[in-house]
Amino acid sequence: MNMIGLRAVVTGLVAFGGVASFNLLTAGNSIAEQASLEGSWSGGGTVRFPSGDSERARCRANFRKRGGSTFAMTAVCATPSARVEQTAQLQRTGANRFAGDFQNAEFNVSGSISVTVNGNSLSASLSGGGGSALFHLGR
Repeated sequence: MNMIGLRAVVTGLVAFGGVASFNLLTAGNSIAEQASLEGSWSGGGTVRFPSGDSERARCRANFRKRGGSTFAMTAVCATPSARVEQTAQLQRTGANRFAGDFQNAEFNVSGSISVTVNGNSLSASLSGGGGSALFHLGR
């Protein structure tokens, strides 16, 4: 792949990375059973580029509590064609649900992210920059 083609893939992946949202099916948790988002998570999923093409991806994400119900995320995701880094700020929206905005500073791409935690598993869904992604991560 030439540099222009790789740049297009990276730009599409960055758009995906900025829009990654995490969403796990975790019905039945009460507020008293609030899920823990903090810590390191890793796993895989699928990235859909603005072109409509998709690739499998692997990600590592770290979540830190910033105060109250606010969390900061840093993540690195890679497909066979590219590697991207992104950050996000999330708010707790339920006992095991979190939502917010992500940013990829390298490519100036941003979007929305949502995360659902179920014990030691989480699902993340991202959308932005014309791309999207769905990941399933574990501790």
